[in-house]
Amino acid sequence: MAKTNAFYAQSGGVTAVINASACGVIETARLNKDRIGKVYAGRNGIIGALTEDLIDTGKESASAIAALRSTPSGAFGSCRFKLKSLDANRREYERLIEVFKAHNIGYFFYNGGGDSADTCFKVSQLSQSMGYPLQAIHVPKTIDNDLPITDCCPGFGSVAKYVAVSTLEASFDVRSMAKTSTKVFVVEVMGRHAGWIAAAGGLVEDQGIPVVVLFPEIEFNEAKFLKRVDKLVKEHGFCTVVVSEGCHHPDGTFLAEQGARDAFGHAQLGGAAPVVANMVKNALGYKFHWAVADYLQRAARHIASATDVKQAYELGAKAVELALAGRHAVMPTVERISDAPYKYRIGVAELAKVANVEKFMPRDFITKDGFGITDKCKRYLTPLIQGEDYPKYKGGLPVYVTLKNVAVAKKLPAFSLK
Repeated sequence: MAKTNAFYAQSGGVTAVINASACGVIETARLNKDRIGKVYAGRNGIIGALTEDLIDTGKESASAIAALRSTPSGAFGSCRFKLKSLDANRREYERLIEVFKAHNIGYFFYNGGGDSADTCFKVSQLSQSMGYPLQAIHVPKTIDNDLPITDCCPGFGSVAKYVAVSTLEASFDVRSMAKTSTKVFVVEVMGRHAGWIAAAGGLVEDQGIPVVVLFPEIEFNEAKFLKRVDKLVKEHGFCTVVVSEGCHHPDGTFLAEQGARDAFGHAQLGGAAPVVANMVKNALGYKFHWAVADYLQRAARHIASATDVKQAYELGAKAVELALAGRHAVMPTVERISDAPYKYRIGVAELAKVANVEKFMPRDFITKDGFGITDKCKRYLTPLIQGEDYPKYKGGLPVYVTLKNVAVAKKLPAFSLK
């Protein structure tokens, strides 16, 4: 089989371990030089392919690529840019094929979440309809943990670990001050439709922390919530509330709705914590503090889950292996074998079954009252936050790599994004 080049891009919100997947892709490709020529990366995700703004990863040393494994965020830049349907905007897809042809790209690795899986699937369909040989493989990534079929998503375990640790530490602070000061601490975490991240905050219950978790899967009932908070404060002197940004009222409106939309058409959220905290203050009179984890939760490579880092790398490597095996329009997955001891294997899913499908928290992972997590959920979460994979430190700070990201010479006319 003739040697062709590969294209890799990062999409959507970045994570503490997405670069570990990039490392897996690039290192595995380098081990297969007889089949894969150069590995190009898209500068700022799929936009880099559309504008022919490619990065030659071959200009990076082996040590720099290896350092990606312990570096957070997106080393090549990411984007929130959703390709429309083939019928609505065929020119963008045809442009991708033009760029791939110009640079002899036969492998397409797209590292992202649900919208990225959809894009990867559409590109695979177009390449087939146009008769252009392209192995399109989706590399899973999402802190929301909402991709179907795979047991978990790279990026989630590290966010879950950060949220669980931060919730525990902040709760110790509140407990120490509760007698004469703050009695309720509210922390807001990401998760538009699925409450996986918020669930991680529920793990602190086993450390003796009274906690209330608000999930997107459970309609918010203000009266029941306030009653639960009041009960816990009276019993323990304080309580912690972990609220998902996607928590919503029975009519579907988000507690944190801002009225704006992002590039994917999703409601722009942020602000559930102060809303909830003020409910507590106004109804119960308890002094409170609140915080929004925001970028901190997904950028915290210093406390990443070793399990998460390992799986992120393995799925990146497996994507290349699948492509070399002739697979097309698929995504490598994590298949859990057992909880304790934790065992898993790497599987594969058809993109047709992944694109545009969200995985929500099972109802039996949430307690009957809707404010906590069950033992079954704890058995699921616990292995995913296990182990520490600390980066190297220098001068008291983590040592992270910044790549040279040398541009590839353009061969095509300029392309405007509409």
